[in-house]
Amino acid sequence: MTNLPVQITVLIPLYNEEESLPELCAWIQRVMQEEGFRYEVIFVDDGSKDDSWSVIEKLSAENPYVKGLKFVRNYGKTAALQTGFQAAEGEVIITMDADLQDSPDEIPALYRMITQQGLDLVSGWKKKRYDPITKTLPTKLFNAVTRKISGVALHDFNCGLKAYRREVVKHITIYGEMHRYIPVIAKWNGFAKIGEKVVQHRPRKYGTTKFGLERFIFGFLDLLSIAFVNKFGRRPMHLFGSLGTLMFFLGSVITFWLIGSKIYKIYISHEVYRNVTENPLFFLALLAIVVGTQLFLAGFLGELFVKQSISKADDYVVSERAERPSSQINTGL
Repeated sequence: MTNLPVQITVLIPLYNEEESLPELCAWIQRVMQEEGFRYEVIFVDDGSKDDSWSVIEKLSAENPYVKGLKFVRNYGKTAALQTGFQAAEGEVIITMDADLQDSPDEIPALYRMITQQGLDLVSGWKKKRYDPITKTLPTKLFNAVTRKISGVALHDFNCGLKAYRREVVKHITIYGEMHRYIPVIAKWNGFAKIGEKVVQHRPRKYGTTKFGLERFIFGFLDLLSIAFVNKFGRRPMHLFGSLGTLMFFLGSVITFWLIGSKIYKIYISHEVYRNVTENPLFFLALLAIVVGTQLFLAGFLGELFVKQSISKADDYVVSERAERPSSQINTGL
């Protein structure tokens, strides 16, 4: 056994894909042996109801490079990827789906784009898809909205075939349905060298798709969540404090205007007046003051929570260090 570091981790989340696993594993093995890569394959069984785990156990027993992780129930693709990222040992982590619609023949080119071009992340682009229009049309709309909001110029955020530099997956955290937004999360965490590669999209050979149209709804909500957390996650007072101050100011201005208007009518113009509390605008102003105060307090409490939660050094990614060698310090050089 060699002690050289693993070059590539192929991470494959799956749910009920027992038919495709042996063929996929053999295909990956052939590609890796032809290229001479040191590699590992990690299957993450997301609570499959079929015999997928039995197949993984058999593949792992027959092949030392195959590893398997099994969830007690179905947690979702994001959870499977996050768990696999934590277990991956490769210098480059390549993710792909288990349904044989992603081609392992793309692995060498993806690896070289990371190692030779210095990219942090490469996302596959299934330019020609073998999907019905009921799936391709929402996908195009989803990608267009994501590009607009995130500023990441990718054509296919939802493509499961992606390559990552090791540091990227070790310093990001995904949850919910955020797996399709990993390029966005990576960029907002400082890993901005993102590339794209046109990849082959193969027709599904076994089984049926595990995703429905609801993924676009949940995905859009996750995008809003990511955008909010990225912009205000560490400075909630900037959002809640600003909104609270604005509402409090408007409510106060309206209240003083109502009071001043009444005083003017009483002592100067001698016009008919009514009590301030009889004006519906007063209650809207009072509501604005109360809500503004609550928003400001929410921002203040959020700031306290953030300051308490930021206690680990790995919350911030250090890319390089510059310091004198200890031997020079000790000798006074």
